[in-house]
Amino acid sequence: MEVVEPKKSGYQVPWIEKYRPKKLEDVVGNEETLVRLRAIGKDGNLPNLILCGPPGTGKTTSVHALAMELLGDSYKEGVLELNASDARGIDVVRNRIKSFAMNKVTLPPGRHKIIILDEADSMTTAAQQALRRTMEIYSNTTRFCLACNISTKIIEAIQSRAAILRYSRLSHEQILANLLKVSEAEEVPYTEDGMEAILFTAEGDMRHALNNLQAANSLAKGSGEMVNQKLVFQVCDQPHPTIVRGIIDACGKGNLHEAIDKLNELWASGYAASDIIGTFFKVTKSHNSLPEGDKLEFLREIGFTHMKIANGINSKLQLLGLLARLSRMSEVTQ
Repeated sequence: MEVVEPKKSGYQVPWIEKYRPKKLEDVVGNEETLVRLRAIGKDGNLPNLILCGPPGTGKTTSVHALAMELLGDSYKEGVLELNASDARGIDVVRNRIKSFAMNKVTLPPGRHKIIILDEADSMTTAAQQALRRTMEIYSNTTRFCLACNISTKIIEAIQSRAAILRYSRLSHEQILANLLKVSEAEEVPYTEDGMEAILFTAEGDMRHALNNLQAANSLAKGSGEMVNQKLVFQVCDQPHPTIVRGIIDACGKGNLHEAIDKLNELWASGYAASDIIGTFFKVTKSHNSLPEGDKLEFLREIGFTHMKIANGINSKLQLLGLLARLSRMSEVTQ
C-alpha cells in the first residue's frame, strides 16, 4: 500500500515574521535601551514612550514584546496599533484613538491600555497637536508608544510628554549570531563569504539581513548551490564590492585608466550612479590597507559626489570626475 504524505501548505511565512521575538530578552542589540524596557516591564508603570532609530533595529518588536509582558492575556483588547499605512490624520486621532482611550477594558491591576503609533514621524503636525491633548486627558488609563526614524519630526510638545529611547544600527556580530540561529533552524547551507555578503548588504538592519538570507536560500535551492557571495549579490542586485575595491585600489595607486575601465564595466552592467556611489562609500569605509588620512580624504570626496548624485545629477560624468580627483589626491601624497 502506497503511503501518501500529507500535503504541505503552499504558503511560507516570511522569516522576519516567523522569527520575530515575542519576549524582550529575545530582542537582539541595543542592550542599554532594552534594560530600561525590562525595568518598565517589571515595575508595570509604563510612561509615554518615543522610540527612535533606523529601520530594522527592533523598535516595534520591543514595544509589542513589552505590551505582551505587561498585559498578558488582555493584550488583544488592551493594545491599538496604527501604522503609517493606516489613515492617521486629525480625524483618526479625534475619533478612533479617542474612542479607544475612552473605552473601558478589563486589564491586570495597575496596567494601562497601550496605543502604538508606528512611523509616527509621518503624521501631520495637526494630527500630532490633536494627539498631544488626548495624551494628557486620558493619561490615567492610556499610554502612548510612538516609533519613528527621526525624533525631530515629532513636535516638541509630544517629546516633552514622553521618555525618548534611542536605537542604533546593530553590529555585524549581533546580526551574524541571529542569522546563524535561523540558518540552523531552517537548515540553510551557507558559506562564510555568503554570510559576510549578507552582513555587508544589511548595514545594521536585521529585517534586511533576514530577507536577504531567505531570498538567497530560495535561489540556492533552485540552483542546487549553497548561500554564497555570488548568490547574495545577485539577489540584492548591488555592485560587487570586489570590483569596487579594485577601483579604489587603482585610484590609491594613481592608476586612473585602470579605475575607469573597471567603472565602465560596472556601468555597462546597468547599475545606477546612486547604487555605485553607495557601494563606494561602504567599501572605502571598511578598507583595511588604505592609510587613515587617505581614507578620510577619499570618504570626503565620495560624500561630496554622493550629495551631487542625490540632488539629481546622477550621470556617469560625476563618477568619472570622482575617480580623477581620487587619483590626483594619491599622486600628491606619493
